[in-house]
Amino acid sequence: MSTNLLLKRRGNLRVPRLLLLPPVLIALAMVIPLWYLLLRTAEADSALLRELLFRPRTLQLLLNTLALTAYVLVLSTAIGVPLAWLTVRTDLPGRRLVTFLAVMPLAIPGYVMAHALLSLGGNSGLLAMLGLSVSRPGGLHGASWALSLYAFPYIFLNTRSALLSLDPGTEESARSIGYGPAQVFLKVIIPLISPGLVAGWVIVTLYTLGDFGAVALMRYEVFSYAIYTQYAAAFDRVYAAALALILVGLTAGPLWLEAHFLRSRYVARVGSGVARRTAITPRGPWLIPALFFVTAVVAASLGLPVLTLIYWMTLRSPLPVLHRVAGFFANSVAAALPAALVAVVMVLPVAYLRTRFPSRIARLAERSVYIGYAVPPLALALAMVFFSLRAVPWLYQSLTLLVFTYSLNFLALAMGPIRSALMLAPRRLEEAARSTGRGPVPAFLLTVLPILRKGIFASLTLVFVMAMKELPIAFLLAPTGFTTLSVAVFSRTSEGMLAEAAPYAAAIVLLSSMFVGLMLRYEGQEFS
Repeated sequence: MSTNLLLKRRGNLRVPRLLLLPPVLIALAMVIPLWYLLLRTAEADSALLRELLFRPRTLQLLLNTLALTAYVLVLSTAIGVPLAWLTVRTDLPGRRLVTFLAVMPLAIPGYVMAHALLSLGGNSGLLAMLGLSVSRPGGLHGASWALSLYAFPYIFLNTRSALLSLDPGTEESARSIGYGPAQVFLKVIIPLISPGLVAGWVIVTLYTLGDFGAVALMRYEVFSYAIYTQYAAAFDRVYAAALALILVGLTAGPLWLEAHFLRSRYVARVGSGVARRTAITPRGPWLIPALFFVTAVVAASLGLPVLTLIYWMTLRSPLPVLHRVAGFFANSVAAALPAALVAVVMVLPVAYLRTRFPSRIARLAERSVYIGYAVPPLALALAMVFFSLRAVPWLYQSLTLLVFTYSLNFLALAMGPIRSALMLAPRRLEEAARSTGRGPVPAFLLTVLPILRKGIFASLTLVFVMAMKELPIAFLLAPTGFTTLSVAVFSRTSEGMLAEAAPYAAAIVLLSSMFVGLMLRYEGQEFS
């Protein structure tokens, strides 16, 4: 039987109703809390609501949020794109090591990077020990650098992947008609790598809009920080709900722009082409500036956080608080591990539906998974607070609600590895099992599930470690007295207790480093 005929027959199969239940439940779980957020906002008098939304402070929050996003995008691009070019298109020595070091900042959350930057200044800061008296960073510039030094690997990875996929023949054709190096770069290379670059920009934008830890530590008022302060003060939670809805609306903009941009671009070559190595630019006189740039980036993004953590733990031994570190680590695991398991169980039938029964319904089911990733974590947590208080008050400030919200927030991370593994699993195995009289579920468990082991493990790892680092959801939804590592770092750093925060930050960095290693192993990243 031909492949086309097989696909045609499968496309005519009716989707099992049981497979439709998980995506429907996921969509309801995403939408209902946001609906309660909308209801909480609508409770206000219309005149009061207009006054809240159009007050000067709201406009200032909007301008601050947009300014921070623009700064982070510019800085991340200025770091990530040159690094990608150096590791792919030049004969820079140690390119494999540079690539690895350029990805490792993902192991250092934004709030830990903010802790490192704050550790530089002040009377007891790292620079003060060297005889340099500088004030601690803060505001727009401090938050921009803290977020950029964490987020630039997203730009780097997407740009590097796009550069590795380029057809050298396109550049050769441009040079043959008289284009110089600058024209080739601007008119040929940039348009061809633009989809990857835009994808990186969207990720960085969503992260910046949803960040809470770094901006709060740097005392820079954006929507996420204002939402928390309004909620924590408990004086004006209607205003907090309204700000959360504005923030959700802001995140929809980049996603729409990305979809519109990708629909209007076609950058694939016509024909199969010929597999060739991309031309490598000789070092020449640019070697020293390139090495200086790489060294500066690695020193700022990796060296600075590690050095400051070592500095504070040298001043104050972490041994007396190791039992607390272990206790908070256990709390983090108690929330993150069940969240990872729940996320995998929720996403597995959706991935199966998408790969085995491709249809419009399957595509909609897959998109429902990404709602939680698109909604800023603080807005999602606030929506869960209002939902639990109104609909299920017994869930409020419970570990169950924290675990469930974690899983919703990171469903998109669990989807990718499992979907990729399912796409590689031959359908013939299930059909052979079904031909022996086994039902759909036994056939899946016997033939497909063993093939998905690596994908499931990758999904569990991704969700587990991201949940271990998550701050705003833990801050709003954790049960009373339940402190995670991320909350321990933030609460101590926000009070200026940098030495006390160092052991907890070091534990997060060590754990996250393991995550980055597993991620790179799963992705099969080539450090060439």
